[in-house]
Amino acid sequence: MKMTDIPFGTTDWSEVEPTQHAGETGTASWRTLHFGDIRVRMVEYTPGYLADHWCVKGHILFCISGELTTELEDGRVFVLKPGMSYQVADNAEPHRSSTQVGAVLFVVD
Repeated sequence: MKMTDIPFGTTDWSEVEPTQHAGETGTASWRTLHFGDIRVRMVEYTPGYLADHWCVKGHILFCISGELTTELEDGRVFVLKPGMSYQVADNAEPHRSSTQVGAVLFVVD
C-alpha cells in the first residue's frame, strides 16, 4: 500500500453515514471513507453475526470493542479481543468473521 496525495485530516466517525451489510446471520454496519485506493472503515457487527462469504481482500484490522472470531478457509480460528489486530494480504488466505457478542473494528484495506 502506497499512501500518496492524502492531506492531513481528522475524522469524526459519528458523522460518517453508515451502510448496512447483511451477513448469513446478523448485520455489519460500515462507516466508510476512501483515500485514493485506500478504504478506511469503522465496522460494527451485531451479536450473532456470521459473514455470508469467504473474503480474499487484504486488511489491517484493529478490534476496538467486543470480540471477533476469524476463521481461515484452512480451518484455523483466531479470536480478537479489544486491543488486538490482524493483517492479511490480498488473495493470501480466505477468511470469514463471526461474533457472538458483537464487535467494533477499525479496518484499513
